Amino acid sequence: MKVVNDILEWLIQSGALAVLVFFLWGYAKPLLTAKAKTAKTEQSRQLWTLAEQVAKTGVVLAEQAGVTNYLTSEAKKSKAVAYVIAELKKLGFTMADETTIASVVEKQFAESKQEIETAYPQKAPQQVAQEQADVEAQKKDAELKQTQADLTATQDKVTSLM
Repeated sequence: MKVVNDILEWLIQSGALAVLVFFLWGYAKPLLTAKAKTAKTEQSRQLWTLAEQVAKTGVVLAEQAGVTNYLTSEAKKSKAVAYVIAELKKLGFTMADETTIASVVEKQFAESKQEIETAYPQKAPQQVAQEQADVEAQKKDAELKQTQADLTATQDKVTSLM
């Protein structure tokens, strides 16, 4: 045990231990820096992959909204981007850049353009207005039928009272 203590004391007093620590730090620091950079790159890669998957869903939802309402391309894009950012935040990715997400959404729109246009044809403003007018006409027709039924019931009551 005394020999080990003597060796340690000599290393400390001679400065050899400090040189050894300095040498090891010089060797380990680049390895640790590279490891941190690799981890950040891997996290970015995971974010990008996940954003692409979520963007597919966001694009489909935006196109569905475009079918029921007349939405411009920019409105669909912003709706899809907002969806992707919200989903990524739910999954814990808070470092998502809106510009990056917008480019992922644009890529998904471009890749699935043919399928989307076939499945969800875009309505013209006139079609939306016509559909709204049809719905209003159906509501008025239902109200008229209800009023007529109420009138008939009231007339039957009056007749039965006489």
